[in-house]
Amino acid sequence: MIAQRTRAGFAAIVGAPNAGKSTLVNALVGSKVSIVSPKVQTTRMRVIGIAMTDLPDGGRAQVVLVDTPGIFRIAKRRLERAMVAAAWQGATDADLIALVVDAERGVGPETEAIIERLREQRAPRFVILNKIDLVPREKLLALTAELNARLPFERTFMVSALKHDGVKDVLSTLAAVLPEGPFLYPEDQAADLPLRLLAAEVTREQVFLQLHQELPYEAAVETDTWQDKPDGSVRIEQTIHVQRDGQRAIFLGKGGARIKQIGARARHELGQMLERPVHLFLHVKVSERWADDPAHYRAIGLDYEP
Repeated sequence: MIAQRTRAGFAAIVGAPNAGKSTLVNALVGSKVSIVSPKVQTTRMRVIGIAMTDLPDGGRAQVVLVDTPGIFRIAKRRLERAMVAAAWQGATDADLIALVVDAERGVGPETEAIIERLREQRAPRFVILNKIDLVPREKLLALTAELNARLPFERTFMVSALKHDGVKDVLSTLAAVLPEGPFLYPEDQAADLPLRLLAAEVTREQVFLQLHQELPYEAAVETDTWQDKPDGSVRIEQTIHVQRDGQRAIFLGKGGARIKQIGARARHELGQMLERPVHLFLHVKVSERWADDPAHYRAIGLDYEP
């Protein structure tokens, strides 16, 4: 029996905040591995999504997608600096790099700065224009010309990650560029993210979606306990860290209604992802200096900069 040819490697997905990187990664993987919200700076850690696809020669490829935090032009706070460092480390370690650009916004200061840094990278570089359903074709062609004039890319893709339009073409092209070799993860694995972290990310997504402009940027969710029950369900206790008493009141809502709603939606989402009943208990704690706690940075996979 002839062994099936396989390819495997890492593809770093980089871009300015809110360019749609997480939505694209979820679409490429075919399931939810990274949180998505309309608010910028949603992704804080490098989330690894694993996409499988067929090759034209009959082989199979495993594309390990590194969904990096959005890259800021000027990172002022310690958390922002750690996120930017994580993003560039993900790009440096990858076999190829895909720059995601919000086609509606075009080339802003953040994207300009990323392009300058990409000149230093030796891996093959691709550019993906996202949200094309919101932009006239003439603007897309002009944006393609502008980006490739700044830095020649191997190929330019036009997609709507939200609608899964053009996503298959991206996956097959990236897969063909990866080196030949054995798969790096089991074929049925969709993400390389510990369940405790995944659960915290799901709750944090609901926080983003429901609090909108009221949300303090520096709020964190940590999974304190994870208990598998004999009946097949799981009991999860989490703490939402905020920095002031006023922020805690926002999270709780009148009579605790807001925190109950966040918990109910996060519990439903987790139940679907884990395919088992979930009992979720949320606590809101005022932790004035959590953003300066090295242990928290380690917990979400970021390096702490003194």
